[in-house]
Parts: sequence; structure tokens; C-alpha cells
Amino acid sequence: MATLLLTAVGTVFGGPIGGSIGAIVGRQIDAAIFGGRKVEGPRLKDLTVQTSSYGSALPLHFGKMRAAGSVIWATELVEHKDTASSGKGRPSVTTYTYTSSFAVAIASRPIAGIGRIWADGNLLRGANGDLKVGGTLRVHLGHGDQAADPLMAQAEGVTRCPAYRGLAYAVFEDLELADYGNRIPSLTFEILADTVGTSIGAIARAILPEAAVSNLDTGLAGFSIDQGSAGDALAVISEAVPIACAVSGGTLAIHAAEQAGPVTPVALPGPAAANKDGRSAEAKASGWSRKREPLPRVRQCGVRYYDVARDYQPGLQRGIGRSEQGDLQVIELPAALSAAEAQTLASNASRRAARPADTITYRITEIDPAITPGAFVNIPIASGVWRVTQWEWQQDGVLLSLAANPSSGAIAGSSATTTDPGRFNPAADLAHTPTVLEAFALPWDGTGSGTTAAVFAAASGASAGWTGAALLADLSGDGGALTSIGSTGRSRARLGRTVGALATASPLLLDLQSTLDVVLAGTDLQLADASLAQLLQGANRARIGSEIVQFASATPLGGGVWRLGNWLRGRGGTEWAVGTHVANEQFVLIDDSLVQLDATQIGDPATTRIVAVGLGDTSAVSVSIEDSAATLRPLSPVHGTAVLQSDGSIALRWTRRARGAWLWLDNVDTPLNEESELWDVTVGDPDAPALRWQATTSAFVATAEQITGLPTGAPQFFSVRQIGRNAASVPLRIEFPA
Repeated sequence: MATLLLTAVGTVFGGPIGGSIGAIVGRQIDAAIFGGRKVEGPRLKDLTVQTSSYGSALPLHFGKMRAAGSVIWATELVEHKDTASSGKGRPSVTTYTYTSSFAVAIASRPIAGIGRIWADGNLLRGANGDLKVGGTLRVHLGHGDQAADPLMAQAEGVTRCPAYRGLAYAVFEDLELADYGNRIPSLTFEILADTVGTSIGAIARAILPEAAVSNLDTGLAGFSIDQGSAGDALAVISEAVPIACAVSGGTLAIHAAEQAGPVTPVALPGPAAANKDGRSAEAKASGWSRKREPLPRVRQCGVRYYDVARDYQPGLQRGIGRSEQGDLQVIELPAALSAAEAQTLASNASRRAARPADTITYRITEIDPAITPGAFVNIPIASGVWRVTQWEWQQDGVLLSLAANPSSGAIAGSSATTTDPGRFNPAADLAHTPTVLEAFALPWDGTGSGTTAAVFAAASGASAGWTGAALLADLSGDGGALTSIGSTGRSRARLGRTVGALATASPLLLDLQSTLDVVLAGTDLQLADASLAQLLQGANRARIGSEIVQFASATPLGGGVWRLGNWLRGRGGTEWAVGTHVANEQFVLIDDSLVQLDATQIGDPATTRIVAVGLGDTSAVSVSIEDSAATLRPLSPVHGTAVLQSDGSIALRWTRRARGAWLWLDNVDTPLNEESELWDVTVGDPDAPALRWQATTSAFVATAEQITGLPTGAPQFFSVRQIGRNAASVPLRIEFPA
């Protein structure tokens, strides 16, 4: 009756819209009235899957929410081909990756911005606005003057591409899809619809801009409306925070249905008897009747919500209700809340559910504009504050339906105890860090032909947020054209810089005396100890400066600093570099994280520079190839002797070593591993010798005449080095015999 009557009244004052408002008023948006019909308003559900279908409703978002979007435009996948060597002696590998450009509609009202973005549940965009994979993101906030996206306009044509004004959407350009199975992933967005949080009053004003909203200050971190009408949205909210409506002077008034603070109730006059009442003789004679309902079946209420502390995953908080048998009523509230806020709402709802309904039918003969549905009143026949739930204009006066209203301390002033939102494993939000790069050649390990340089790249970053980098070769070394040579992969090399200089020690003994502090590129990078047996099997090999070493002890000092000790020195034929160390040299652990570069792609290692570009690099990182001749350079000879003969001549002897021949086998000659055996024998510095000879065997005799013909002040030592097909070895120094 009231619904029909107030619909007609609303139509008189406000036309069809007023009629709808009147219908809402007649239904009295509170839990008791809405229980009589099925509400299909906004619902709380698990994080929805991204859609792309015509006719899908685009939601309204308030505050800060996490929600999926609808793909409104996309290009075909773009294929990228990359060929790189998989290692020396192995075939090259061609990999295919794919990118796509697409647009996703987010909200049907302007927003303030976008926070984090999840793709298939993993973080795609961090809190600092960094994309975790390659690509570009542009966000259109949905204002009325926004321009069309340039990429979409280019693809579709300026005249055919709408600007989608009033619609907030995001455009991804050339997003890399390798991490998502080479398909467009399902995205969810942290939507910053408003610069601060929202409230129930702000939501009501947005969906009913002509209504007078008051006393609805309950704060929410966020709220979403994805279906239903304005009345349905308010009905869903009213299950957690009761709302009352009234029409006054043709304006819809919306306010809290319970006394939430100091309120001055309207004093009603005494009840008026009726000539004709159809209810009861008592009501007819006295003008009022009171009814107390039994305890409701519901004993406890819970609120399901989006928990802001758990990346907006659905959570459930229960209020404290009656201890006896009864039902649990779950309120599905599509709002972003903290666990404490949700429990407060659940506790208040439980208190309301535990209170039996106390209503009074009350007749008055005076018409007061202040007495409208939702108004708080005092009556002379009962104590306390009462709320007008509905009124009906009859022949004998105005018939009011009143409901007992709890005091402000009973509901609004209540607070929930400390609660826990539950355990949660958030997606790691690791910022991209710049690439740290080193490139160098290593001595030949004996596999393959050994005729090409074994060049390696070691790349890392300051944190696990470094996800790899593309590798390119600058063949000219002058910053000209670059050639793609593959990528580093995501494994971080353990590299850094030395704090001091590594002391000189014998390469023939285990060095138990020297220690060296190393600062690794990232504080989370780890080194480990190794036993002597593990060292002999090749564990803990590292390159420090130009020397290859092995260490047995690694002690963390904190802050990414490690103290290394117990060394094997001069490994891989680098004993010549034992005494060359200075402070702040490069340190690189030689393990599987190194990337071997294809010698056919890098040209001349002596002049080529290796370039890396990662997501965290503001500019390309370029380094030269250290010790570029290490692979092709013959090993220096060993065991050199000089014997003074009776005729005054000096007989020189030495032992040959061969590249890649690391085992000293008994009764087996050391392989030559060069096109021919040729030795350069000099007196003094081989680059500026006083005398020079060549030998074809590992022995040479300098005659007395040659020795006595040395100029005054000439150095008194011999230098012997092997001449290989590509380079000469590091010279062996042999002192003149006494």
C-alpha cells in the first residue's frame, strides 16, 4: 500500500524519476523491508576474470578497488625471432617470442589513476608504476575531454577511433607475453577511483546526484557497482549499514536508519482514536498498538568483503552474536575494508539481529513536514527514541509505523576487537634494477677445436627485481650499429668488486694466509664454502682481475660483503697474473650463470664491446671484453733452466704446456695444439729485447760470443714465449746463471 501510494506521490513531485524514488521510499531501504524481495545489486565475488564480450556492463568504482576489466581492442600477436648460440660446439638456438597491443576498459566513471596490475595472479605493474615485463602502458582516466589513444587511432584511423570519453581504460603497447603462455593474460587492476577513500554518503551522492544525502559517513576503502539499479546498490549497502529514505518537497532524502550521534527527536502529540480502524478494538480506541516479535532465527552475522591487507582477496569476519542455536547470516558487501572495519560492521549487524523487533502503530491528526519516513521521534506512551518506518494518510489522520531505535552507544558507538585478516602470500613487488655487466674470455677448456675465442658475459642486478637483459655487440667499438647476440636470461651472476688487492702468493701451494673482501652486486647474492676435494673438482672458481682462482672459505660480513680465503692461485694458466692485483678489481664467480657468446657474432674480441639493455636500465650498459686473447693465447712454458757451459755458452731448457691440456699424463708427450712449434727467445723485455732468437724446440744455446756482445746495462735474464697461430704466450723469465 505504502509503495503504491508513495510511487504516486513521487510521480506528482518528480515525474517518472520521482516515481522510482517514491517506490524506493515506500520499500524503506533497510534489512527488514528488503528481506521481502530478491536484490540483484552489486555482489561480492572472487576476483573476476577479464572479459571481452559485447553488452558487458562496465562497473562504477569508488575509492580504491581491485577489479578486472573488459578488452575493448587488440591487435594480432607480433612474432619476434632471436637466434643465439647455446655454447661452444653446440648448434645455435632460435627462439620465438610474442608481443601484443590491446586496450582494457576499467570503469564507467572518471578515475584518479591506476596502482598495481596483476596478470594471471602475478604482479605485472608494481606500486612504483614499473612494468615487470617489456612493454608500454598508457592510462586514460575517463574525463570528458580525453583524446583518442594514438596507437589505436593509428591502427583504426582517426575518423573511426573513439576517444571513449567518460570511460577509463588502459592501453598496453607491445606487451611481452612470454611469461603468460604467449597469450593476453587475465588482468586485474588496482583502481584508484578517488584520490582518497570513499564513504556510503559519497556513493549515494554519485549514483543519486539529485538526492539530499546526510549522516552517511561510514568510510570504505573502496566499493564497486557492476550491476543493478541505484536502489539495488543502496539495498546491498543497507544490509551492513541500514539506510532510510524519505521524500520532502519533491527531493529524495537519504540518511542513516539508526541514530548514529546526537539527534533531537521530534516530539509527537498524543495518539488519536479512529472511527474506523480495521486492526483491533484497542487500536481504534487508543490510537496506537504495540507489537514485540520473538527473537529472530538469525543468531550471528558475518560480512564478506575485499580485504585491503590481502591484495583485495575476499575475506569473512564474524560478529559476536547470541550463544544459542540459530543461523549465520552472511552479508555480501562488495567493499574494500580492513579486517577490523569488517568485524565492526559484522558485530553491529549481529547486535541488530539479536534484538527482537519492537514496533508501534501510532495515529496522529496533525501533519508535520518533519515527520517523514526515517525521522526520529519521541512518543508519550513509550520511552526511548523511535524511527518512522512508513506513514499512510488515511481518513482519520496519519497512521505511522514506528520501530524502536537503539541508543547511539548500542550500535554506532560499538567497536570491534583487534582481528587478524589471515595469512597471505603477496606477489613480490621487486623494483627493476640496473644491469651490472662484465665480459671476458677464458682459457680453452679442452673441448671443441679451440680455434675461436671463448667469450662470456656475466650479468646481474642489485636485487631479484632484475629480470635479465638483451645482449648486443658493438662490433666497431665506437657506439655504432649494434647486433643482437641473444639475452642474459634471468639467472643473476655472482659478481662484484674487490675492496682491497689480493696479495701475491705461490700458485704451487694452497694459500692459507691471504684473505680478500668482495662486495657483491646484490646484498642477497650468496657465496659458499668448499672442501679441498670440491676445489680439486673445480668448485668456487672465480676470476679476479686477470687471474683465475679458487677459494675454500666464504664468510658473510653483511651488506653484501664477503671475506674469501684459503686459495688455489693461478688456475687455468693464469699464474702470470698472481702479482698484478690492485684494489677495486672485478670479481666474477665462474658458474652456470655465465652466458657464452657466439664467436661468429662478436667479431674481433679485442675491439668489440658487449652491450646490455634491461628493463631497469635508463641507458645501455657497454663494456669491453677483458683479456680477449685468453682462449687463443698459448700457455707460457714452465720449468725453465739456464746452465753455463764450459765454453762460456748458456744452455736454456723449458717445458711446453698446451692450451686445453690440463692433465699431466705420464709417458705421454704434451700435445702441441698449435700449427707448428716455434719459440721466441730474447734477452730482456720481449717487446724491446737486447738480443732475439727463434727456436723450434724447447731448448736453445746462446753462444759465449752472443752473451759477451751484450751492450752495457742490458738486462741479465732471458724471456721465452711460445708463438701460436693467433698470439704469443706470456713470457717465461729465466735468470742468467751465476
